Amino acid sequence: MKKHGRFGTRLYSISKLAGHFLVVVAVAATVNAQSKDDVGTIDGIIKAYYEVISGPAGEAPDFERDASLHHSTALISIASVSEQGGARLSTMSLKGYYDRFGGPRESGFYEWEIHRRTERFGNIANVWSTYAASEKPNGEPFARGINNIQLFYDGERWWIISWIYDTERRGNAIPEDYLPKKSVD
Repeated sequence: MKKHGRFGTRLYSISKLAGHFLVVVAVAATVNAQSKDDVGTIDGIIKAYYEVISGPAGEAPDFERDASLHHSTALISIASVSEQGGARLSTMSLKGYYDRFGGPRESGFYEWEIHRRTERFGNIANVWSTYAASEKPNGEPFARGINNIQLFYDGERWWIISWIYDTERRGNAIPEDYLPKKSVD
């Protein structure tokens, strides 16, 4: 039999490629089946958004699950304050975000939603999601802020198109409209 480059015989190459194809199809089907709850509703995608970034020390965020939530062209932006006190914006792709922040956590990091405002028109939605962050699940928050998440519904599922966040700090308190309503006893 004639050799076919570095893959050996042509028949072996075709069999090997077919095997790889079947593995890819099986993995894709599993990912899609697992992520249906994540992307079928706005509630599902926001829940998954917080789950993927939360976890114990020594564990890295789940990039593959996170990537399944985001459109391939999604933009991530971080609003912050420079050392001189002026406004600063950092914008990157999801991969760029993980290159910068995605390694194993030095300490636990848990972020959860404490209030949400959703505005939807047709196949687009804008979610104002107020969050708290702690080193333990539901622990004493060391930070709060607002994630502004833009979503697109393609007729089958929701996609995160972009998100931007800013943290609460002196001179930048979270407005009452973005906090849980206080119960009157």
